[in-house]
Amino acid sequence: MTTDLRIGVLGYGLRGSIARTAHRPGRGAGVTAVADPDPRARADAAAVFPGAYVTPDPAAVIEDPDVDAVLVLTPDHTHADLACRTLLAHKPVFVEKPLAITVDRCDDILRTAHASGTRLYVGHNMRHMPVVRMMRELIAAGAVGRVRTVWVRHFVGYGGDWYFKDWHAERRHTTGLLLQKAAHDIDVLHWLAGSYTDEVQAMGDLMVYGDNPHRRAPGEPKGDDWYTQDGHWPPHTQRGLNPVIDVEDVSLLNLRLAGGVLAAYQQCHFTPDYWRNYTVIGDAGRLENFGDGPGAEVRVWNARRSGYRAVPDASYTVPDGEGAGGHGGADPLLIDEFLRFVRHGGATDTSPVAARMAVAVGCMATESLRDGGTPRRVPPLDPALAAYFDQGQDTSGTGR
Repeated sequence: MTTDLRIGVLGYGLRGSIARTAHRPGRGAGVTAVADPDPRARADAAAVFPGAYVTPDPAAVIEDPDVDAVLVLTPDHTHADLACRTLLAHKPVFVEKPLAITVDRCDDILRTAHASGTRLYVGHNMRHMPVVRMMRELIAAGAVGRVRTVWVRHFVGYGGDWYFKDWHAERRHTTGLLLQKAAHDIDVLHWLAGSYTDEVQAMGDLMVYGDNPHRRAPGEPKGDDWYTQDGHWPPHTQRGLNPVIDVEDVSLLNLRLAGGVLAAYQQCHFTPDYWRNYTVIGDAGRLENFGDGPGAEVRVWNARRSGYRAVPDASYTVPDGEGAGGHGGADPLLIDEFLRFVRHGGATDTSPVAARMAVAVGCMATESLRDGGTPRRVPPLDPALAAYFDQGQDTSGTGR
């Protein structure tokens, strides 16, 4: 196939940057159709993608004979229905993370992809982030020995702007932020540790944003100043919050993985800084990232025992992503992989199985959190489905 892939887009909101990244006319792909219920989003899409068919109806894009593949970039609770409909139309589909907001709906998507033989890809872009790939490569090279425990802290400095002013703030649309926001980190944790989670236990609360009375009226749109890089601090100064807020703004999660690894994850939406910190401890060393973007460092302590020492035994600078772009260059690499997968199939660094397992952990952790921290077992995936996706979605079992 030498002509551009014709890309249909469902949802042109906060993740519209993915559609813009995929639009490379004359260089392999172009957005030819966009569906969004918001007239402003449709107007924006029409300006960015000249000549594209713009409609409020997602079915019109899915069923468009001039669309080769579809990006599902809509709110989380809509992913499953739209993904399944696209798969049944036999069009390869990119589903923004999280795959869905319940385990059952994730499994519906995977079963539909398997039954229809249509290619399914999930947008876990952090697997392409330079800092994550650097840590994974150091672990594979034996820098810390065998991984025994992983600790993740996620400081969500813009949480009040991004997650408490729209649908993200409501359980019915996300299950909770321990699923919606943590799905990235749970997936990375699994990737670094080399196994999936068996059991979880969590605690959390709505400590800050639940007490803020400055809510929009139902149906009132977000203000143009809903997000600012330097303002809206401290958190109690936030205005125009979502009318309904029933998800937690801080959470603590403990995990036991199938490979014997113990892990912990912490998420807070009212910190002043925004970044992720991963600490990986093996039986022969420890590594930790300081910053998570270009120019950050991954530091390794593995030569000797000591008291506190800021200077590590080795330090590695995180490079710019190839060609730059969103998330430290990860988004263009994610789209590169998706377009290659649409054309040729084969193995990918992202994984529908891993995406499903991240959601399963988030769901069970949220149940635990809301049940006084009672531990929960994570439901396994049907082994036949896992094998199908682990083989690159190849029914012959030989890979492509």
